[in-house]
Amino acid sequence: MERKDHYRTVESAAKRRKTVVRTITYILLTVWALVVLFPFYWMVLTSFKSYGEYNSERVPTFVPMEPTLDNYHDAFTAVPLAKYLTNTVFFALTTTAIMLFVTVLAAFAFARLNFRGKNLAFTIFLSLMMIPSELVVITNFVTVTNLDLRNTFTGLILPSVTSVFYIYLLKENFAQIPDELYYAAKVDGTSDMKYLMKVMIPICRPTLITITILKVIECWNSYVWPRLITDDEMYYLVSNGIQSIRENGFGRENIPAMMAAVVVISVPLIILFLVFHKKIMAGVSRGGIKG
Repeated sequence: MERKDHYRTVESAAKRRKTVVRTITYILLTVWALVVLFPFYWMVLTSFKSYGEYNSERVPTFVPMEPTLDNYHDAFTAVPLAKYLTNTVFFALTTTAIMLFVTVLAAFAFARLNFRGKNLAFTIFLSLMMIPSELVVITNFVTVTNLDLRNTFTGLILPSVTSVFYIYLLKENFAQIPDELYYAAKVDGTSDMKYLMKVMIPICRPTLITITILKVIECWNSYVWPRLITDDEMYYLVSNGIQSIRENGFGRENIPAMMAAVVVISVPLIILFLVFHKKIMAGVSRGGIKG
């Protein structure tokens, strides 16, 4: 009886410790979530305040006294924000589609094909990740300028159609597929391209979805390259558009209208992440699993 009572006491103490640790963890996560989400809340809140209300506040309020949608109207009329959004969607989808094509073929070649110097070539390829991005931007700018591709979608898209990291991530996923499947397919007379399309891509679909989403987000948030390569408003992306809104639209003082424009630009990415966040986590974690 004493032994049973001892086990019950130990088990009860372990449960209490587990409950305390879990409670503290949830409290810390809740506090951190509030810290992270507060800027987004303040952005949305400010976008619904009128210009007069915002400027008359001595102490910021957490609820607008007279909510208005005028700021969103100004965001689309003061500058061609709809055009910026259309350009960005076209840029993101086109760049992602070309990048996926290049990435899949390169990853397949490094993971499955045998050719002389493959390991050396892959090592040199990975070493490109060590080159500072500033040097790449300068080189790309000179190249695109010499090709007379400034202020064109071609000039915007070309430098972004490949990624060493995504090729490496997908190559590691392809390498996890058993070699026996490949040899069996070759015995049956299956071509490399058919094996890639029918076997490897379906198995690695979570990683491909992750790469697609991350690339779309990367293109949407691209700032330095579009600012360098375009000075024609017809080719502005939302990153250029924000600066144009600030300088040429409704001025630097109209913060509520600025926040409305930022909300419009941010909402598509927020929705994209909320819908696919589980697939992003699954694809990234899959890339780190061996065997």
